[in-house]
Amino acid sequence: MPRPAASTLMLFRRSLARARLVRMAIITAVHGDITAQQTDAVVNAANTRMRGGGGVDGAIHRAGGPAVLADCIARFPHGLATGDAGWTTAGDLPARWVIHTVGPNFAAGERDRSLLVSCYRRSLEVADELGVRSIAFPLISAGIYGWPLDDAVDAAVDTLARARTGVDDIRVIAFSTPTFELLRERVAAG
Repeated sequence: MPRPAASTLMLFRRSLARARLVRMAIITAVHGDITAQQTDAVVNAANTRMRGGGGVDGAIHRAGGPAVLADCIARFPHGLATGDAGWTTAGDLPARWVIHTVGPNFAAGERDRSLLVSCYRRSLEVADELGVRSIAFPLISAGIYGWPLDDAVDAAVDTLARARTGVDDIRVIAFSTPTFELLRERVAAG
């Protein structure tokens, strides 16, 4: 039997690699602290400067220690654009990596929902580049950036449920009980 041409083998390998990425990830709503998640990566709702801040960003930088900030400065000397994502070490966190993403600041007039959706998509793209199998997300832009909670939850759940990714375990973390209840309802409704 003749052997397939090298180009045919290359196309087959690419198709197989893409097929591995098209899996149904399990999405779980978790009531807790994102800095305590034992996952390959945690997602940080960062600001454009990438130098730490309040809310989730401040909590991740405090728990991760100075290594997270040092890596942010080295990797992102000019920061990140809204809707984009990049990774650093996780420092002292139980995760291996922090994937930083910059959400739109609704309170400051950044109301383009596609930027919020991009945060989840780009974070998963970075996770796939790193070979991440488990990841914990906060509700991006839903805190001090003021994105309306119902829409923030919908954007997260819809985007993550439709994602083509190699990540098997996707957790969305809610710190407050009312937010967790809303998130749990939407995840269960699928």
